[in-house]
Amino acid sequence: MIDKLIVVWHYALTKYRMRRSRERERVEKRQEKRIRRHIRFVRKRSAYYRELWRGLPDSAWRSFPVIGKTEMMEHFDRLNTAGVLKEQAFALALRAEQTRDFTPMLGSVTIGLSSGTSGSRGLFLVSRYERMAWAGTILAKVLPRSLLHAERVAFFLRADSNLYGSVGSRRLQFRFYDLLDPLHEHIERLNRQQPSLLVAPPSLLRALAEAAQDGRLAIRPDKIVGVAEVLDPLDGRRIEAAFGQAVHQIYQCTEGLLACTCPHGTLHINEDIVAVQKEYLDEELRKFVPIITDFSRTTQPLIRYRLNDMLTERAEPCPCGSSHLALERVEGRCDDLFYFPAKSEARRMEPPVPVFPDFISRAIISSAEEVLEYKAVQHAANRVEISLRLKPEHAGIWDSVCARITESIGRLCDSLGCSAPQLRYTELAYELGPRKLRRVERRFQPEERPLLY
Repeated sequence: MIDKLIVVWHYALTKYRMRRSRERERVEKRQEKRIRRHIRFVRKRSAYYRELWRGLPDSAWRSFPVIGKTEMMEHFDRLNTAGVLKEQAFALALRAEQTRDFTPMLGSVTIGLSSGTSGSRGLFLVSRYERMAWAGTILAKVLPRSLLHAERVAFFLRADSNLYGSVGSRRLQFRFYDLLDPLHEHIERLNRQQPSLLVAPPSLLRALAEAAQDGRLAIRPDKIVGVAEVLDPLDGRRIEAAFGQAVHQIYQCTEGLLACTCPHGTLHINEDIVAVQKEYLDEELRKFVPIITDFSRTTQPLIRYRLNDMLTERAEPCPCGSSHLALERVEGRCDDLFYFPAKSEARRMEPPVPVFPDFISRAIISSAEEVLEYKAVQHAANRVEISLRLKPEHAGIWDSVCARITESIGRLCDSLGCSAPQLRYTELAYELGPRKLRRVERRFQPEERPLLY
């Protein structure tokens, strides 16, 4: 009963804050008050942060030392406030992944494990109260209607968690779909469940969209939400065409619930629970790396934590009127910036030229409407593999499509002052599963990177 009250309280509180989010001054005042209170708590409970902030007043939190995943995992035992040891947490999380039983906890603390797409896996800890608070917050931001309406939720992820199980109730039928299961089983279950809310990675939504178009899937959800992967414009258009509605997004990672889309489809940072400072990669292009301070989590505090993500800030205010930071898009990981050698001889000794993932995406999508899906991988400084899947009726013009993409990427490189890479074209052979799909991916480490990052 207490758990349900906590969920309802945070649902109502989030709805109230969403209505008041038009007043920027009020949002910032509330943030400042809650962050200072949070920092006082963390100083008392976390030995790691207490030492890190020694001599610094609470009011100077914006200039506290920045940490990242490396520091968080290295000092895990002394950073968390629940006395959880990293060795114990890893053992429990790995056992859960092997058995696919995600219910065991350490005391009342849920243990989660990130997918490890950045090269190292991160642990996250969530207390019982935080699970209920998360459930209330996510329901307020994502449900198609109010909490009073009955909803059937289909939720696809690599791993289940007690965190997600907290969402279920008498009115809210919650079904977890394991990404390890075959697609045909997902389709059969969805046809039986008839979800009103469909939440899944864009690559899975794309596969379901194709199943809907060819008649294998017969569902009409009231809302569709993409999670865990970057929503590529090409995938978004395909999903929207199949289901006849916009694709919303949740930007959540191991580090917290960072952003959700408003009714207009704009991603807004959840500034009622997290503060974001921008470390610009390119201020003119509004591209930045977020440094987050989550003031809703006390079990595993994250204060001035630098993510490895690239975000693009929205240029114009959102029509919804919210003053919460609006994003044009989540670009992906900083590790997926392409780097090409400078074009002119005079600049050959300079660092390589960075090329943002969305530049590559646009170069491919804008030059060839025959492309159904693509993936671009940089294997070396001057070598990129582009995998394509064309519409069946255009299979005979493969060479023409590749030539147009080559020309488009060449123009892009000319405009950026870098050398165009050698392009190798292959047929796309991506298989659905637990591995996150990255449409643009870098698989080599440049010897020298520009000061940009």
